[in-house]
Amino acid sequence: MSLAPERLSIGIRRHFTTPGTHPYDQVSWERRDAQIKNWKDGTVAFEQLGVEFPTSWSLNSTNIVSQKYFRGTPGTAERENSMRQVIDRVADTITKWGTECGYFADQLESDSFRDELKFILVTQRAAFNSPVWFNIGVEGVPQQASACFILAVDDTMDAILNWYKEEGTIFKGGSGSGINLSNIRSSAEHLKGGGTASGPVSFMRGADSSAGTIKSGGKTRRAAKMVILNVDHPDIEEFIWCKSHEEKKARALRDAGFDMDLDGKDSFSVQYQNANNSVRVTDEFMQAVRDDADWNLLAVKDRRVVRSIRARDLWRQMATASWECADPGLQFDTTINKWHTAHAAGRINGSNPCSEYMHIDNSACNLASINLLKYLDDNDHFDVEAYSHTIEVMFTAQEILVGNADYPTEKIAENSRLFRQLGLGYANLGALLMALGMPYDSTGGRAWAAALTSLMTGHAYATSARTASRMGPFAGYSANERYMNNVLRMHRDANKEIDNIDVVQQDLVDAATASWDAAVRDGEEFGVRNSQASVLAPTGTIGLMMDCDTTGIEPDLGLVKFKKLVGGGNMTIVNQTVPRALKQLG
Repeated sequence: MSLAPERLSIGIRRHFTTPGTHPYDQVSWERRDAQIKNWKDGTVAFEQLGVEFPTSWSLNSTNIVSQKYFRGTPGTAERENSMRQVIDRVADTITKWGTECGYFADQLESDSFRDELKFILVTQRAAFNSPVWFNIGVEGVPQQASACFILAVDDTMDAILNWYKEEGTIFKGGSGSGINLSNIRSSAEHLKGGGTASGPVSFMRGADSSAGTIKSGGKTRRAAKMVILNVDHPDIEEFIWCKSHEEKKARALRDAGFDMDLDGKDSFSVQYQNANNSVRVTDEFMQAVRDDADWNLLAVKDRRVVRSIRARDLWRQMATASWECADPGLQFDTTINKWHTAHAAGRINGSNPCSEYMHIDNSACNLASINLLKYLDDNDHFDVEAYSHTIEVMFTAQEILVGNADYPTEKIAENSRLFRQLGLGYANLGALLMALGMPYDSTGGRAWAAALTSLMTGHAYATSARTASRMGPFAGYSANERYMNNVLRMHRDANKEIDNIDVVQQDLVDAATASWDAAVRDGEEFGVRNSQASVLAPTGTIGLMMDCDTTGIEPDLGLVKFKKLVGGGNMTIVNQTVPRALKQLG
């Protein structure tokens, strides 16, 4: 790994901890029993007695972590039984790798990083994505740390079968993947040896069955996957409706008495249920919808016009199918590639399962999320300094992970180390706005969300530039310097255009502006260490781990929620922010 001649410091300092006091001694601990039951009959789906957690962690977070993230065979001495063990396993491994690779200026900075990271994790201020908890520091398993992958497929049977294999390997490691299938010729096109092609939708069946079978990370999570088709593909209508038609079948089977419950014995006969489906639309298509023009569907192999369809009819089909079954979603291809930081490496064709990560094919993204509500004090003041510090620590940890982790394929490993894509995000935005007495769907809510996101991304890129001053920029930077720095400037300019910014706490606004100025300035001087810095992930399991009332950027679905867990058992989740919100509203 190359080091910049300046040998500058990344600048990790202590904020939450003090030398000589262990981070775990700053919180109180207790032993409790972790148990998940089935609400219908009271049977126990999971149980581990006498586990150790901070007293501030809820029973729900205790149950989730004990079931999902404790490693070792249940009932044996090797089984983890304390949150101390889990955090030590992860944080000590990351610190060791960081020290060996030369990230820290001295032992003092290394110790500060380790203690700050442990405090942030043990106080639920942030959490890494699930594969980190599944794999990092566990002997004998690949050190897969990224939750998100983007694959690619060509129009050959070998490539299609390799897609199945690569997805299965990713799912086994506790991660998810997305793929754009538009390279596969349509069912309207001929094969070289005669006959017509099957089309991409038919090949989705095999991949869907695999995803429904493989347990993610060997745990009680199912695989996450995304399939994408371009809006000019001749099979686009079949793609739009494939999931809706299957869900109609599922409802008919349910009404006929079949067990169509989650993991029900008859539910596996329903296809296309293990992936999110998205249509890639361009500005050209959207203009055709606006103009009520025809839209050409083009053959994959020679780009001839197979047939034309009224753009608004196709648009209406997407809307209707999405209303019926929540799929397909939309991905706006023109805008996505406008903000691409690595054009020289190829265009962005796909995304991960939930569309927060978009970059080149055969790439990965390591995710982590910050619990926003932890930074709002009892006087409703958001602690900008603590938030910024957490961004630095978590982002540095992710950067260390990306260079030391294992990857499911050589091509993904190569691209991960060439471009070092990271995805720092946040959770509990909905609860934060509730605590501030601010409607989620309001100009003030959007302004707060924009400012928080701007500071997070800007400070992450500023940290990336400081890291580049010590460790060098990402290997693909020289070929993409123009694109990378242009996107940083676009972000800086967009930060100045946030609507209704006057309702946001002023030091948060100032910090966001300063972070983008630093990111652009230092990025132009040193480059940046990472071609991508942030995403806004759904934070499903880790949201429960952090006791978030709302996951990702979503509002709350209900003040009391009943969650059915894959692998058995149920959980009742009560929104704990309601009393604070009501008090705020008077």
